[in-house]
Amino acid sequence: MFPYSRVLLKLSGESFSNKGEFGINYLLVKNIAEQIKAIHKQGINIAVVIGGGNIIRGNLVAESGIDRATADYMGMLGTVINALALQDACEKLGLITRVQTAIEMRSIAESYVRRKAIRHLEKNRVVIFAAGTGNPFFTTDTTAALRAIEVGCQVILKATKVDGVYDSDPKKNPHAKRYVTLPYREALQKELKVMDATALALCMENNIPIIVFDIFKDGNLKKLIDGYKIGTLISNDVGVEYE
Repeated sequence: MFPYSRVLLKLSGESFSNKGEFGINYLLVKNIAEQIKAIHKQGINIAVVIGGGNIIRGNLVAESGIDRATADYMGMLGTVINALALQDACEKLGLITRVQTAIEMRSIAESYVRRKAIRHLEKNRVVIFAAGTGNPFFTTDTTAALRAIEVGCQVILKATKVDGVYDSDPKKNPHAKRYVTLPYREALQKELKVMDATALALCMENNIPIIVFDIFKDGNLKKLIDGYKIGTLISNDVGVEYE
């Protein structure tokens, strides 16, 4: 049985595009929306934070010579594009959604207001957070941790294209082992790049577990909610366990 009634789903921008490509593959967006609907039916409150790497990556743009703060603002706008795409896909499936952005753009979305976001979740609306924290130099991983704490989410579901966290890069090391459970301190000490260090520290201090899983394996999100042990659980309350 899934022990959480309010979750934050963290999606990378790359989950909306084909591997190695930029832009939006609407079939991938639709697939994610269908998975969100499947768990929404079970009465679970769902908040979503989306990256923008399929549109533009602020750190890479900065390397080309654009001012880092400007590049990060450009990346935030990419997350808004993705949020609107996910909103469209969810609403076509009958879900009621709200997009809230950390940068004001009243014509297309609500500005982020914590109490309003909580109220939407209480009414069982899907809340999609966009534009990061509204500040440069912070990742959408940090946004996910911050928003989860602010609106009372009990767990962060970090959706990736891999099936969990490994002790080394499985692409380079055929003997890499996947963690089933992993304490926060170990993830930080070994710099396993589950999320950035700021996000991990926030979750550790506020005792919010993270489950890293492969959202592209059919039905994985639903299986998580049904209580199957999928991916890697990172928490203060677990030890190191390998697959």
